[in-house]
Amino acid sequence: MKIGFIGLGNVGGKLAGSLLRNGVDLTVRDLDRSAAQTFLDQGAHWADSPKEMAEACDIVITCLPSPAACSAVVEGEDGVISGLSAGKIWAEMSTTDEAEVKRIGAKVSAVGAHPVDCPVSGGCHRAATGNISIFAGCDRETFEKILPVLTTLGRRVLHTGALGTASTLKVVTNYLATANLVSVAEALTTCKGAGMDMNTAYEAIKISSGTSFVHETEGQVILNGSRDISFTMDLVLKDISLFQAIADRAEVPLDLSPLLIRLFEEGIETYGPREWSPNIVKRYEDRTGIEVLAPGFPPEILDDEPEEQGYEVVPTGR
Repeated sequence: MKIGFIGLGNVGGKLAGSLLRNGVDLTVRDLDRSAAQTFLDQGAHWADSPKEMAEACDIVITCLPSPAACSAVVEGEDGVISGLSAGKIWAEMSTTDEAEVKRIGAKVSAVGAHPVDCPVSGGCHRAATGNISIFAGCDRETFEKILPVLTTLGRRVLHTGALGTASTLKVVTNYLATANLVSVAEALTTCKGAGMDMNTAYEAIKISSGTSFVHETEGQVILNGSRDISFTMDLVLKDISLFQAIADRAEVPLDLSPLLIRLFEEGIETYGPREWSPNIVKRYEDRTGIEVLAPGFPPEILDDEPEEQGYEVVPTGR
């Protein structure tokens, strides 16, 4: 099976790397050709246009920073759709808007190809090691066809239902992660202000009812000072705004979501859109004069799920 991958950024580059590492016949493309050079050096092919890639590949994966970028790549002149044909698959791995992926998916279906929204969750470090979780929204037959590819990319794969359901759930999970990040930043700042040993504070939270995936990963990069999870404040704002839009369409009144949007709008205004997202903690450091650091803390995110553990298709009851 020939696979094309468009978008070699923080997450996309690591996912494409997993495919190449596992012997996939891979064609790549990015607006910045230099981002593809590592893959080309390892035997990947280059496509001069999304159309050329779609003509040559059985599956085309897009992993792009915004719905607008996806639309340009898939629907534009020499776009993916113009190169698709019956039986091929377009797989959207970006975090995007459910309505937008369904709109583009209808155009993909119109040429006889099959659309899938299959965003990932778990962070760049897990994308790099094949331990990331993947949601997949599509009909069951298409899911079975693309499953071998998804299990190459991630450890946990969940069929969420029809096209668009995966994107909705991905936005929901990113909203929850953002709420968790802000609460972790507040909790760690408070611990430091109260004179706690921060190594001990981290471990106490980790073994308690207050722990979370975000505490155990982003809490580490806050305390070791790197603040680097390869995810930026502008992307956080995009994702939580998509979540708010889902709630608005469903006429669900929210209290916390508008506050988070305001916090990250202010964070972007103060620190810049490309600031690492865990540096929302600087909001509290700057106001208190407290440095939320732990001397001698582990220098990188620890991952207790090595690639060798294989994969799991999460049951859906269908």
